[in-house]
Amino acid sequence: MQSACGRFGSATRAFRATTIFAAMCFGAFQPSWAQSLAIQDLGTLPGGTYSSATAINDRGQVVGEADVAGQAFIVHAFLYQHGVMADLGTIQGGDISSASGINERGQIVGSGDAGLSTVGPQPDHAFLYEGGVMADLGIPPNYAASAANGVNQHGHGQVVGLLVNGRRGEGHAFMFENGRFNDLGVLPGYLDSSASAINNRGQVVGVSGLMIHHIEPPHAFLFDNGAMTDLGTLPGGQFSEANAINDRGQIVGDATAASGYFHAFLYQGGTMTDLGTLPGGHSSSASGINNRGQVVGTADTATGQSHAFLYEGGVMTDLGTLPGGNGSSAAGINERGQVVGEATTASGQRHAVMWSR
Repeated sequence: MQSACGRFGSATRAFRATTIFAAMCFGAFQPSWAQSLAIQDLGTLPGGTYSSATAINDRGQVVGEADVAGQAFIVHAFLYQHGVMADLGTIQGGDISSASGINERGQIVGSGDAGLSTVGPQPDHAFLYEGGVMADLGIPPNYAASAANGVNQHGHGQVVGLLVNGRRGEGHAFMFENGRFNDLGVLPGYLDSSASAINNRGQVVGVSGLMIHHIEPPHAFLFDNGAMTDLGTLPGGQFSEANAINDRGQIVGDATAASGYFHAFLYQGGTMTDLGTLPGGHSSSASGINNRGQVVGTADTATGQSHAFLYEGGVMTDLGTLPGGNGSSAAGINERGQVVGEATTASGQRHAVMWSR
C-alpha cells in the first residue's frame, strides 16, 4: 500500500510526475451490473511486454501507451480498435509518445519527445493525432515543455494539459484551441497548475500548487468562464486533485482524508463527498466519470493490492484482475459503461485491459 504521496499508473514523462498524484477506495455488497463486467486483455504491440490504456470513447476506441519490441524504456502511443492494437508512432524526430485522451471524432491527444538536437534530448511536446498524422502542438515562447492530458469529447478542438516554464520550471495549466495555447493560470497563492480534463461545456479541472518544493498543499480546481475556483479538500485533509469532469459538471479525483490517506471524491453542487475505500483498504483514487455518474478508479484491498473499481449508486465494486494476476487499475469509462486501464498478467507483465458486459 502506497503512502499519501504515492501514485498509480505508468507516467513516462518526468514533469508529469510532479503534477499527477494517485493512490487507492469502499463498498459493501456489489451491484449486479458491475459484477457482470468481464475483463479483456488487450495485449501489446508486436513483440512487446507492456501496455496501459488511458482512455476510451463511445465508439469503443481505446488509447494508451505500449513498449516497442527490442527497445528498452521506449513506449509509443497506441490506438486499439476492432481487436487490433496499432502503433501511432511519434512526433517527427522523436522516440517516445504516450496517448492520454480520445474524443468522439477519433482525435487523440498525448505527449512525446521532440527528438534530438546538438545539445541533447529535446523536451516533451503535446500532440494531436488525427487522420493518421501526429501533429506537434509545440510550446509557446518562454516555455520549455508541454503535455496534453485531455480533449473535448465533441471534437471542438479544445485540448488541455500542462505547460512547463523555461526558466523557473513551474507548470501551468493550459487550454489549446484555434492554434493557440491559453495559460489558465494558478489558484491565488500558488505557483503551479496542471489541467487534467475538459468537458463539452468547456469546463476544465485539474490541480494547482507547488508540489516540487512543498510550499502549499495542492488543491483541485475548476476553471469555468475565465475563472479558476479552488474546490477545497475533504474534512481534515490538506491535499486534493481533480482528474475528470462530466457534462453535468460532476468532478472526481482524490484527496487526503483526516486519516492522511488518499480517498476518491465526487464534487457536485459545491460539496466534496468522500467515496470511501474497498473493504479493508485504506486509500482510493477516482480517475474517470461518465454522464451517468458512474465513477472508476483504483483502490487498495485488504491485502494491500491495487484493484480497479466502479462506483455507482453509493457502492464501490472491485473489478478484479486478469486470471492469475494480482493488480489492476482503471483510467477511464465511456457512456456505454466500458472501462479501460491496466492489469498484471499471470506472468507479472502489465497489459492494457477493458472491462465490459
